[in-house]
Amino acid sequence: MFSPKYTINDRIVSRLTAIAEIRAMTEASKLLPAREAFLRRVAVVKMAHTSTSIEGNQLAEYQVKELAEGKQVRAQADQIREVENYLVALRKVDELSEKGAFTQKDVLSLHRTVTSGLVEYEKSGNYRTGLVYPAYTLPPSAQVQKLVEYLINWLDRHGEIHPIIRAGLFHYQFETIYPFTDGNGRTGRLLTLLHLYQSGWDFRKVLVLEDFYNRNRKRYYQALQTGDTFESRSGVDLTGWLEYFVEGFADETTRVKEQILALQVVGETGLTRNVLDHDELKIVDFVVTVGRITSADVVDILRVPKRTAQGKLKRLEDIRVLTKQGAGPNTYYVIPKV
Repeated sequence: MFSPKYTINDRIVSRLTAIAEIRAMTEASKLLPAREAFLRRVAVVKMAHTSTSIEGNQLAEYQVKELAEGKQVRAQADQIREVENYLVALRKVDELSEKGAFTQKDVLSLHRTVTSGLVEYEKSGNYRTGLVYPAYTLPPSAQVQKLVEYLINWLDRHGEIHPIIRAGLFHYQFETIYPFTDGNGRTGRLLTLLHLYQSGWDFRKVLVLEDFYNRNRKRYYQALQTGDTFESRSGVDLTGWLEYFVEGFADETTRVKEQILALQVVGETGLTRNVLDHDELKIVDFVVTVGRITSADVVDILRVPKRTAQGKLKRLEDIRVLTKQGAGPNTYYVIPKV
């Protein structure tokens, strides 16, 4: 059975309170449907990029965006396949979020989607049967199905626990069980996201927890690594892991808040298809996705001369859609702070 040990300390409570306030703001914000859909597209790209990047995928975020738009990119076939699989899996998470609590069948289905064409056929969508060697001693493969069932049942039975805490504990224990030969991290993060969606903590489905993990992958793996054996990991105090998980959640919800407020502001200054042309919308799209843009980025995105790129950025600065940072060759542009 799964019986986690942890303490909800003042640091965790403070962050949960801040997250709840941002959640209320997010639900009350009056984004136009087109702008909400825009943020959702940005989030999907960032989720696919960061979650696969954690596992070593080398595709740049703009390449992931092009794949999401059905375009072709030049990269290793297996890395392209990994991202394409994850994009399909995110759509599946959306579909599953509309039904009841997920089951083992859903777990296996998501894993099959994530690993399709990347591992041997018999290992895709099936629990591990042979030996696997991560950084600790795993539970025997014969116990995996039972342990996953215990974990899912634990989620169903403990609705009194705060959804974010439940999600954090699930994430930790799923990676501790390590149910599959490969694809455990991607599948576990998708299931954590699914549980949050099904619990009503979806933040309009624009929350990207993976981005926090990806910014410091070493810290992410260190937070998850709490023991040398399954038994020691199962009995450890998980307060430290929850502090890390809730910190990341608070960090990313703050980004959601800033994105929504920024998009509302640039909307008021004319972020509509009647004011910005197609190229300028592409530039804003890139900034919201990546966080900043340079004239070299614009040259690459629009395939225009550098002088034209600088002119487009200057216009967006003049109408206060973007603001300039830095100077000389270090100049870049961001969406203005609210």
